[in-house]
Amino acid sequence: MRSCAPVCGFAKLAWKGNVRAPWTPKHSGVLLRSHASCPGSSPRGWARPTGHDTGIKTYNSLTKQKESLVLRQEGVATWYSCGPTVYDHAHLGHACSYVRFDILQRILSKVFGINVIHVMVITDIDDKIIRRSLEERISATVLSQMYEEHFRQDMLALKVIPPAAYIRVTDNIPQIVAFIECIITNGHAYTTDRGDVYFDVQSIGTHYGKLVNVGDTTGESGETGKRDKRDFALWKASKPQEPSWESPWGRGRPGWHIECSTIASSVFGSQLDIHSGGIDLAFPHHENEIAQCVAYHQCEQWGNYFLHSGHLHLKGSTEKMSKSLKNYITIQEFLQSYTANEFRMFCLLTKYRSAIDYSDASMNEACSKLATISAFTHNVQAYMQNRMQCQPVQEGLLWDSLASTQASVRTALADDFDTPRAMDAIMNLIHHGNTQLQPITKSIGSPRSPAVFGAILSYIRDIMEVLGVDLVDQKKSHMMPNSGLLENVVEQLVHFRREVRNFALTPAPADTSAGGQAGRTRLHRDRQPLLNACDALRRDLATLGVHIKDIVCRTEAPHLHGR
Repeated sequence: MRSCAPVCGFAKLAWKGNVRAPWTPKHSGVLLRSHASCPGSSPRGWARPTGHDTGIKTYNSLTKQKESLVLRQEGVATWYSCGPTVYDHAHLGHACSYVRFDILQRILSKVFGINVIHVMVITDIDDKIIRRSLEERISATVLSQMYEEHFRQDMLALKVIPPAAYIRVTDNIPQIVAFIECIITNGHAYTTDRGDVYFDVQSIGTHYGKLVNVGDTTGESGETGKRDKRDFALWKASKPQEPSWESPWGRGRPGWHIECSTIASSVFGSQLDIHSGGIDLAFPHHENEIAQCVAYHQCEQWGNYFLHSGHLHLKGSTEKMSKSLKNYITIQEFLQSYTANEFRMFCLLTKYRSAIDYSDASMNEACSKLATISAFTHNVQAYMQNRMQCQPVQEGLLWDSLASTQASVRTALADDFDTPRAMDAIMNLIHHGNTQLQPITKSIGSPRSPAVFGAILSYIRDIMEVLGVDLVDQKKSHMMPNSGLLENVVEQLVHFRREVRNFALTPAPADTSAGGQAGRTRLHRDRQPLLNACDALRRDLATLGVHIKDIVCRTEAPHLHGR
């Protein structure tokens, strides 16, 4: 067996400690090689990588348990993700997966200082794309480019950080052909009389089935000429009205799985730190990716960590949100009712690998959390600006609570990116802060502690920004163009209410009549309806997302005109 030269155009990256172990020839249909020196190996054949231990634990689908995240190069994580098949608008199920992994990447880079090199494939040639292009009577290229642009705009609207590169399948056809040629040369694929190329699953023995038990799995439907029902297409012979490219086996197009193995290898070489995707991609897609890369690179372990996100379900349904099931909501439709911040909070409240139910109730919970955070930041600012008078604050207790929260959040995020636990710690800090922010209606000259609240506010803003939630400009993507004017109107309304309320609270003259209690402050009875109206307005505004905490009336200096 001869080894293959690098695929034309592949970037050969040198990584510290990355030494490929020698292989021995194929024997009895099983790949043999001298085992790499690794600290440990799991029962499923996973070997702990050599390199830098980040101190982070992550659930690895290869071992079905949490593992220490070890990177080949200190401070650098290579990350490949399966992108969309661009034949229609992306829906909320797609958004859930992409936002969740965006959160994970933000945590790695902004909490743990790791440079994440992320590449995503755009599948722009596929059975669904061809079928849709024929229905629409436009070329597959025009169709795919149109929906690729829609996808990119959807991701920007959801505040998903773009990968270092989006890479299209059709821009890499020569590399895919060369990759398949190498697999054939290494004895792990075969051709058919009609020009198809299939991967020979039996040729890699127990190396197939690293993610799932494939003993009783069926093969891809509608395919003939295969030696084994589990074999899958690397190259599909051309059919009438389908896009096709030249190859040594005749005109045709790539199979689904080969694109990811080729493109990931073209960027990251023979070993990858992290591979991600929805749980529905674990089999057959990711399983077949692993098989192809093992056969091409002649290695026992190509991707070190496979991370899978859970499905998004409509409340009351056990089925995932899917275009084929016609039970989906597009991202554009969703963003007409909610903001990107609200959806991200929705994702933060569950673990990334758990299934998640989408419903009005679950979205209301996310919106309520954001409203609580927003109200707290507003009140802290009012306190720091001396517009809110409070009882004396237990400053030491707040400093301790802040330090404890910072440690708890970091611990939670290092434990398989446990965002629900991190959010619990953040909300607990806000609860402690609100307990101290008890407004009073009369200034008594008590000592103030604005610095500790400033520190808490800065931390909450920073950690939420790390997670992708912008507290400074929450409604930007959801508000109308004249939102600045609307905000000023609300501010004036709140100011007017405050003036009315302070007028109503002005004490009445002391009652000096017989039987009156001297020295007792009382209100004007005829002003009670004004107080009732102020309370009603506060309740009404709260339902619209405007939360008011009554503050002390302060004497303002008169405005000087003409200066």
